[in-house]
Amino acid sequence: MASIFTKIINGEIPSIKVHEDGKTLAIMDINPIQEGQILVIPKTEVSFVWDLNPKDYQALMDTVRRAGISIRKAFPNKTHVGVMIEGLEVVDHAHVKVFPFSNAVEYHAEARPADQSDLIKLATRLTF
Repeated sequence: MASIFTKIINGEIPSIKVHEDGKTLAIMDINPIQEGQILVIPKTEVSFVWDLNPKDYQALMDTVRRAGISIRKAFPNKTHVGVMIEGLEVVDHAHVKVFPFSNAVEYHAEARPADQSDLIKLATRLTF
């Protein structure tokens, strides 16, 4: 059965895109750790990022880099950009969370639902 991210990639579930290319999709996270969090998803559905072929892995990391640069520009008051690679039972599709933060408390904050209109506004600042 297709993961929720595959359904998003296929357009079956709506998302707020900030970037898409032939191998990756970057969207606003609806349950971010911090405001401005982007999810970068490989279009190849794998549970573990290490199972991606080298070209797909490189494409994923290139998009993660570009997302981080976009976040730094949009959030100059934050001193860091965090990166978390995941592929969990809840969403069995490897993905990378990229988000701004300034300290350990912000990095380890609990995810919380975001307001849809706020995500749309942020997406205009984060699109790359």
